[in-house]
Amino acid sequence: MTETVSSDHAPTRVAIVGLGPIGRTVAQALDEGIDGLTLSAVAVSNPDKHRDFLAGLKRPPAIRAIDELADVADLVIECAPSHLVESIVGPFVSRGKTAIVLSAGALLSHDDLIALARKHRGQIVVPTGALIGLDAVTAAAEGTIKSVRMVSRKPVRGFAGAPYIIENGIEIENITAPKKIFEGSAREAAKGFPANLNVAVALSLAGIGPDRTVLEVWADPAATRNQHRIEVDADSASFSMAIENIPSDNPKTGRITALSVIAFLRKQRAPLRVGT
Repeated sequence: MTETVSSDHAPTRVAIVGLGPIGRTVAQALDEGIDGLTLSAVAVSNPDKHRDFLAGLKRPPAIRAIDELADVADLVIECAPSHLVESIVGPFVSRGKTAIVLSAGALLSHDDLIALARKHRGQIVVPTGALIGLDAVTAAAEGTIKSVRMVSRKPVRGFAGAPYIIENGIEIENITAPKKIFEGSAREAAKGFPANLNVAVALSLAGIGPDRTVLEVWADPAATRNQHRIEVDADSASFSMAIENIPSDNPKTGRITALSVIAFLRKQRAPLRVGT
């Protein structure tokens, strides 16, 4: 008699879009082994550029087009330019599957994706990424949060090419002292710095929303790390948090971002899960 294996024990198939510093780190972790997960496919703009890396994995995944991933994976991790978020997330959540989104700012202009996930019982996950304390902010939001303010300092080169810098003619290349280059809402920051300040959007979504979350941004020629300080005033607690993230090979992104994705993946079938 043949024993039937429950589908509950089948591995969750994971796809990754983008193999920059974050995507590669996550792919390597999956290849080394995360309980209950398997890397089934990747999508990249230039497959030839990544063939050697993929060939070096113990279990090389298939290379597929973005619109084919939902056919071969149960969960997708977006490590791509923000303009691709809709095309990556939509096919997954419309099938009741999960999408991990690192370009959180793009969600503010794609409310339809959240509605789509709700309708089909899919899920969009914004990982902790470069911030600490999102669990505390989420918990405080169950009560009443009065204010959330975040101050970010980054090395000057991390802001190169940001739309806000270009549109406002801000000269940052030759600054010799810390310069405040932006103050406004998280929603405005997401538009002006789509590759830099996804952390602010994640904070706003965990708390009081993108229009009430206030952000101050500094370009600091002496900074070697991405620095964030958050002040939260709520009816349950008042607290502040500070973190200095070591940049990855991409100066716009901290190394801990990839690690937060890996930590989330490990939680999926962990016998003990710590944190919300």
